[in-house]
Amino acid sequence: MLKRLFDIVFSLIGIILLLPLLLLIAVILKLESKGSVFYKQVRVGKGNSDFKIFKFRTMFVGSDKKGLLTVGDHDPRVTKTGFFLRKYKLDELPQLINVFIGNMSIVGPRPEVRHYVNYYSADDMQILSVKPGITDYASIVFRNEAELLKEAENPEDLYINTILPQKIALNKKYINSASLLVDLKIITKTILTILG
Repeated sequence: MLKRLFDIVFSLIGIILLLPLLLLIAVILKLESKGSVFYKQVRVGKGNSDFKIFKFRTMFVGSDKKGLLTVGDHDPRVTKTGFFLRKYKLDELPQLINVFIGNMSIVGPRPEVRHYVNYYSADDMQILSVKPGITDYASIVFRNEAELLKEAENPEDLYINTILPQKIALNKKYINSASLLVDLKIITKTILTILG
């Protein structure tokens, strides 16, 4: 209950304070390229249930059909504004809506698409016992994930066999030590990582 109250208050304050920035980003995206301001993607949440995650659209319309992974800082599918939004994680801000309505938390394992959840072992499924979050340990450790994938000969293979297992381990670490204090530490580290 305390975590849910924290999520409601934090997300509501965030939406109100960031409203001018959110509107500005929306206008720029609308002027730059065709398509919706928001990108809604199906992810897997608590209880192994699918839900739609909100993001600012950073790719040209239809680009997600060309692959699930974003590779490097020169992925041609990403718009100019999209690169900036991704660099500073501003594309994730609409997920405050997900937090407010209750299918996400501020802190929790980042939700995967079903394709990658299918690689989870029976033990890994414990990750789906909690709400997914906007940020977590893995978001901090793999801040440069797109660059790692860009250098790989086979990005999909690198993600499935190297990055995903490490993310799973970090998610289990969070679940086994979750507390409001841990959440505050992760939020602080996330902000420092983005600004650093």
